[in-house]
Amino acid sequence: MHSIHDNNHAASVILDVQKLHIQHEQMTLLDNLSFQLHRGKTLALVGESGSGKTISCLALLGLLPSSLLRSGRVNYADIDLLKLSAQQLQSIRGHKIALIFQDPMAALNPLHQVEKIVGETLILQGLSKQVVRQRVIQLLNDVGLTQTEALLKRYPHQLSGGQRQRVMIAAALALDPEILIADEPTTALDVTLQIQILDLIKTLQQQRKMSLILISHDLNLVRQYADDVIVMNQGRVEQQGATEQVFQHPATSYTSELMNHDFGEALAPALTPTLLQLEQLLVQYPIKQGWLNRVKGQQIAVEIPHLTLMQGECIGIVGESGSGKSSLALAIVRLIQSQGQILFQQQNLNALNQKQLRPLRANFQIVFQDPFSSLNPRLTVQQIIAEGLTLGYQHENHIEAKVSQALLDVELDDRFKHRYPHELSGGQRQRVALARALVLKPQLIILDEPTSSLDRTTQRAIVQLLRRLQQRYQLSYLLISHDLHVVRAISQKVLVLRASQMIEMQTTEALFAHPLHLYTQQLIQASQYHSIDKVDKINCQK
Repeated sequence: MHSIHDNNHAASVILDVQKLHIQHEQMTLLDNLSFQLHRGKTLALVGESGSGKTISCLALLGLLPSSLLRSGRVNYADIDLLKLSAQQLQSIRGHKIALIFQDPMAALNPLHQVEKIVGETLILQGLSKQVVRQRVIQLLNDVGLTQTEALLKRYPHQLSGGQRQRVMIAAALALDPEILIADEPTTALDVTLQIQILDLIKTLQQQRKMSLILISHDLNLVRQYADDVIVMNQGRVEQQGATEQVFQHPATSYTSELMNHDFGEALAPALTPTLLQLEQLLVQYPIKQGWLNRVKGQQIAVEIPHLTLMQGECIGIVGESGSGKSSLALAIVRLIQSQGQILFQQQNLNALNQKQLRPLRANFQIVFQDPFSSLNPRLTVQQIIAEGLTLGYQHENHIEAKVSQALLDVELDDRFKHRYPHELSGGQRQRVALARALVLKPQLIILDEPTSSLDRTTQRAIVQLLRRLQQRYQLSYLLISHDLHVVRAISQKVLVLRASQMIEMQTTEALFAHPLHLYTQQLIQASQYHSIDKVDKINCQK
């Protein structure tokens, strides 16, 4: 009986990783990782940035640079993948083991339409165009996309975040892999979309009897979707076991910290003068059709009847992808055109031309979602932060002192001045992006998803930093975020957008205690990752 059980157990193992070790010169990047992945089951790799999650999965498929030394054993179908040549691995990648990347916008070829992106591997199999098209349409339907024939000719930039993620999943599933590796598949998505995408992956997994390796920095999120968890820290395994076992008995303070969603409380509101006021703000995009690309109408991107932001106050702006959050931010700083009044320090920015606006621009700054793409890779940290100051023709010594102060403000020391963006961690890059805004002594900073690509521990550090800066300099923030934990920890008020309309605006505590709108109630429910199983799953398909 015991031997039958052992045989069944062995038969259910689809991937057996033993003492996988990755070394770069004298530095250990991954230290003897061992695990077994069972058929139809989900294994989650969880940890902070740099913990070794992604590098371990890239090693399985031979996708690491040749300068990294790998050792150990990775058994798949009685083959050690570490011993295969690049050519031999081609028959495994996509066919047997497929990979979904964190950022679909970076992973999808911007020059290819959806039909080619999803069908490329099928074309390489020698299938006819007609068969490929039918298969692509079926795959797009399988991942929950509607109006699939219209989507075939679209490029990645013409899709929403949720659509891009679904297209990437469809492309990964094209060759019916047995194992799917999902690397942070929901990081940049709002909470309702996160649940949709993870539910979709789970459903596809069950339908296709796939095994899943889920990489995430959010331990509470994987609780709903993983059978087993490996908690990683700086290349080492901190804890591994059945998901519920890890949750009920965290073995280390590091594991407990990853479960912690407490970001502290926002500063108490104070009576201060008005800094920004919006009146009848409207952003529209032209709808162009036909061979001549003529304008056939206007699409409303965002519409705000009235909004007031006080000096030293933070307003959180929440809503699903495409609700108008970023359009609102870009309109306020005059990076896109809008109608209505934008009263900044009682001056209507919409009534000013570019020359009149230029002296005011230092007073309002924007920090973008992805610091890696918003920081010039060819400039040092010193040059990046000083860029805005050099336009003011200030003396070099004066500039250097201000850069040092800005670095000090974001809790980085002078040693970082001579580094380039690629030499920094995600949290350090975000601090540099913040220092670049702070050096100009603005009164308003617009934060567009400033923590979405960071792990929980780094997020908490950035949130605490933003609160300290708000208090020290009486800064006003407009905080765009899909993470309600972050919004609650910084904002005094919250604005809820849906389908370009302002549907609710309350003080933060009032909104979380008594949300007025059903949609707001759903957003708050969805943000409670640890209790997702106790509420109805939100079905708002894109």
